[in-house]
Amino acid sequence: MKFPDNIVVHAYSPACVLRVSGPDAATFLQGQFTNDLGRISPGQAVYGLWLDRKGHVIADSQVILDRAGEGFWIVSITSAAASVAGHLEAHIIADDVAVADETASWRGMALVGAGAGAWLAAEPRGGIVFAGRRHLGESWEWLRPSADPVPAEVAGARMADAAEMERMRIDAALPSVPADIGPADLPNEGGLDAVAISYSKGCYTGQEVMARLKSRGRVRRLLVRVRGAGAPPGLPAGLWLGERREGELRTAVAQAGGYAGLALVPAAIAGAGGRLATSQGAEPTVEIERGA
Repeated sequence: MKFPDNIVVHAYSPACVLRVSGPDAATFLQGQFTNDLGRISPGQAVYGLWLDRKGHVIADSQVILDRAGEGFWIVSITSAAASVAGHLEAHIIADDVAVADETASWRGMALVGAGAGAWLAAEPRGGIVFAGRRHLGESWEWLRPSADPVPAEVAGARMADAAEMERMRIDAALPSVPADIGPADLPNEGGLDAVAISYSKGCYTGQEVMARLKSRGRVRRLLVRVRGAGAPPGLPAGLWLGERREGELRTAVAQAGGYAGLALVPAAIAGAGGRLATSQGAEPTVEIERGA
């Protein structure tokens, strides 16, 4: 199948590629991961989170059952392997489970655009393939061993740099973990509860907090899109309303006339919109996009 002309390709190094194996691997991961791995099929990926006992976000990842049905891959584009491995190893007690960090042996390729999934599925590609989280349209990730050459048809595609990919992600208001939602934050503050949490599976670390948040139905802070004038400030950057700190700009990328970003602000401000400043008492230059 010919490589579609409209697809944008971005080459990168993944932040985390762990191999989890052993007789207890499936049961152990099910007891730690926020999403349900109970009916996962060989080669299938499930997106979810790793939480601490207070429900704060340690990392995000895909969990993929090996195509041979033997062991699992844990892959994250932005959450460090050390964070995920450290969390898992801290909870291995009597479980017959082995965690191996193989991050350095893999390279990633993001494919964004209509038809990317069909091209990947048209013939056996090898490596690890799963749906991405870089764009509201079609987005896929393809991880291959570092030694594998880039297929010729992909090598001729339009390549996107990291800044272009960041503009796509921020425009889609998709949180990057842990930059946008991290160890001091709850999944619901970034809307991750809708895609990364199962409320019907059994217990996992942080599950009681997630259940309470679901019953309460709201959080105090929300991640929103913002637009700013001038160059992006150093991140993370406090956001101010007069003398009062009212949030934090978490990620930002330059664009024509200024920058776009994602900021964590009180829910009331997120709903009302308005403008904030990047320093105490300064003129507001950061506009909150209502409905973001």
